[in-house]
Amino acid sequence: MLDIKFLRENPDIVKENIKKKFQDEKLPLVDEVIALEAEKRETQTKADELRANRNRVSKEIGNLMAQGKKDEAMALKEQVTSQAAELEELSKRQDELSEQVTKIMMTIPNIIDPSVPVGKDDSENVEVERFGDPVVPDYEIPYHADIIASLSGLDKEAAGRTSGEGFYYLLGDVARLHEAMIAYARDFMIDAGFTYAIPPFMIHSDVVKGVMSFAEMEAMMYKIEGEDLFLIGTSEHSMIGKFKGQLIGKEELPITLTSYSPCFRKEGGSHGLEERGLYRVHQFEKQEMIVLCEPEDSMTWYNKMWKLTVDYFRSLDVPVRQLECCSGDLADLKVKSCDVEAWSPRQQKYFEVGSCSTLGDAQARRLGIRVKSKDGNYFLHTLNNTVVASPRGLIAVLENNLQADGSVLVPKPLQPYMGGKTVLTPKA
Repeated sequence: MLDIKFLRENPDIVKENIKKKFQDEKLPLVDEVIALEAEKRETQTKADELRANRNRVSKEIGNLMAQGKKDEAMALKEQVTSQAAELEELSKRQDELSEQVTKIMMTIPNIIDPSVPVGKDDSENVEVERFGDPVVPDYEIPYHADIIASLSGLDKEAAGRTSGEGFYYLLGDVARLHEAMIAYARDFMIDAGFTYAIPPFMIHSDVVKGVMSFAEMEAMMYKIEGEDLFLIGTSEHSMIGKFKGQLIGKEELPITLTSYSPCFRKEGGSHGLEERGLYRVHQFEKQEMIVLCEPEDSMTWYNKMWKLTVDYFRSLDVPVRQLECCSGDLADLKVKSCDVEAWSPRQQKYFEVGSCSTLGDAQARRLGIRVKSKDGNYFLHTLNNTVVASPRGLIAVLENNLQADGSVLVPKPLQPYMGGKTVLTPKA
């Protein structure tokens, strides 16, 4: 959410930013919220004048009563009583205006970084750099669901009976490999200096509204019926929510955390669910990284964070690339974002396995997370990034380590988590 003062003083910048995000339908909101906020300030000024007058007259009434001038005091009391109704109306209108201003401000997109390429959607994202050579072997790479099936590691039919489309059972060595990737990601991030955390998997609606836009919330979140609770779509939600309403000392920054959680998503809209495979599902597991830092340090941390994901996948012999997200592909709270994509030798193209974002002070402003400073308190910056999300990451490891005989080599860093196992062999 933008600072209303910034919007009021820079309406043209805000409008140009909206145009860059191809959300022209939001352009009238800028002038509308400026008018509403002006009325709100005017209403507040009138209310403050009435309160000040009430306090002054109340003292005067006390003096008159002390002097025995009861009739004059009673006349002033009638004046205070008549103004009380006006003050109540002004206060009510002020609350209405505050609500309208906040509602609009939460739909106006954050100001994107000047380095963000302008484009309408993810088809116009820009490749920045590749890491590792993408290899296409001289033997066929089966569809990932078939690779997993050959290892007796997948049962979507049973999951359909218990839970419906978009769910799955992972079994045996494949399930173990899946968890090995998560455990290795945990230790990888601890070694990088991050503090490990396991957060709540459900959060209140005020936290949801603090960490994401309304559009994202509607498309992603599952609500618990009859409760003010939502299942998290990523641990970033509850990890940032941990600091809601807090005043943090400068000496405590940066706060660097890595969190594990299951993630739950509707996966509705144009993407849809994948019927047979595991690219798009309702439930998955993820190791995340979250940073809270000084505003001037956020871009430095942004670059550190996505590079950690690259290093993680390269250690597993998976070629990856960094893809800069264009303006139209950025969620409203994001200042800048990039995807890390893994090479698929079967498809002979890259697919997303992680996403890194800096949100400026948008989440901090919504949740009231401030830095305590002798020169005045201010909002900090928040960032998040995927270390690994599985089964997406699992697919990348399986395809890139599949051998001609159908076996899958276990990358060396994962072997200790697999009881020393070095290869997964197809079942008869």
